Amino acid sequence: MAEQQLREKVTQGVAWSMAEKIGSMLLSMAVRLVILRLLTREILGYMAIPTAIVTVLLVLVDGGFSQSLIRSKDPSRTDYKSVFLFNMTIAGVCYLAVVAASPLVARWYDMPVIAQIAPVFYLLLPLTALCAVQNTIFIRQFRFALLSKVTFFASLVGGLTAIGCALAGWGIWSLVAERVITVGLRTAILWWLSDWRPRGHASTQPLREMSKFGCSLMVTDLISNFYNKVPQFFLGSLYPASTLGSFDQAVKLKDMPAVTGVQAVQNVTYPAFSKIRDDRPKLTESYRQVVMIVAYVMFPVMLGLSAVAHDMFAVLLSTEWMPTVPYFEVVSLAGLFYPVAVISMNILKARSTGPLIVRLEVIKKIIMTAIFAVTIPHSVMAVVWGLVAIAFCEMAVNFLATVQFTDLTLYRFVRTLLPVALVSAAMYATVRAVGLLIPQEGVLRLMAEIGAGALSYLLLSALFRLEAFREVVDLLRRQLRKRS
Repeated sequence: MAEQQLREKVTQGVAWSMAEKIGSMLLSMAVRLVILRLLTREILGYMAIPTAIVTVLLVLVDGGFSQSLIRSKDPSRTDYKSVFLFNMTIAGVCYLAVVAASPLVARWYDMPVIAQIAPVFYLLLPLTALCAVQNTIFIRQFRFALLSKVTFFASLVGGLTAIGCALAGWGIWSLVAERVITVGLRTAILWWLSDWRPRGHASTQPLREMSKFGCSLMVTDLISNFYNKVPQFFLGSLYPASTLGSFDQAVKLKDMPAVTGVQAVQNVTYPAFSKIRDDRPKLTESYRQVVMIVAYVMFPVMLGLSAVAHDMFAVLLSTEWMPTVPYFEVVSLAGLFYPVAVISMNILKARSTGPLIVRLEVIKKIIMTAIFAVTIPHSVMAVVWGLVAIAFCEMAVNFLATVQFTDLTLYRFVRTLLPVALVSAAMYATVRAVGLLIPQEGVLRLMAEIGAGALSYLLLSALFRLEAFREVVDLLRRQLRKRS
């Protein structure tokens, strides 16, 4: 019975999380497209550097303790309060440090606007830390429907604010307003909905007990997030802001579906994997099925975006952004490997010790350093291809490390993904063929490409009876039957 309840929670959690992530992604993409039409590549380039800094520092603010609390069997109020005080203290220190350093950063990149927006934009650090415990508690309770609604509402308000500010001519401040209002509103609502408050005793003892695993995760995520932003940090000093804006937006547009799909499953599967980590056969099959279904959804999405990139930019954006198309066509391929890499990392977080994760990160970062050393001095396009190679290497390293904790062999892993990859490749070829048959670019050709791609993918999946297709159909039937 307990196993069935856990499976139901995971299924419902994935459904709600996926609904929220897809809804937020569509909203974010709509806002992004409007913003891109109203703002220049140069302005978006200015925003890339402070955004990269916040991404890295948020890992330091959390310290890995949120995931330690999720993994813990029964955390106490003392544990929660101790983590809360740690998060707020580090967030305050980081905020003061980056605001003080912003004039130096602005001079280094020759972007004075960075110093102007710093005091407001970097409020994201304490605002995020303020609701970290509430977010963790809701995740432990599998209350993903609640988190989904809160996130979507906050994103909606932030997105509409950004569009209004951009129309009013606020420029880069419209982007600052979007991020700060979204995070601030989400934090306020989570505090209102949660009955947890930082009352009672606090101690360093829980932090010391969680530090071995938590600090290992923090170091891992800190290195990972920094390396993910290395291109922005270096390209910002080597190329004009407009070039940085094109590259950064290509990566961001790729991340919307790629990261959305991963987070929708990751937020649910990590606590679920943690609960069954001692049952090796069950963990193995759960791991295989999650990888297969996520690949079945993400492979056609990422290949499809690459195939329709030119027409999508031509129809939805101005000619200002057409130089971004070649970057987006290539970097979308990285989305094929990233979801599988993250799911494999969830297995490692649930089953392995922290030091192993750190060692794996060192190996991956050595590979990344070598790739960046070759590509960054060469050209922006070389960096984009380098990101694809890095995503593949990360997937390979993470999967090979999971072999010792599950019974999923390399042969079975490839056999699981190969049918999905072949059908996705056939869909990609179909989309490109349709583009060649319709010479006039525009809305008609874009819709024809999307329709042909979706239809061919579903027909080929049904024709060859893909296991992933059958699982998805069965899942949908169960959900419809349950609702009726």
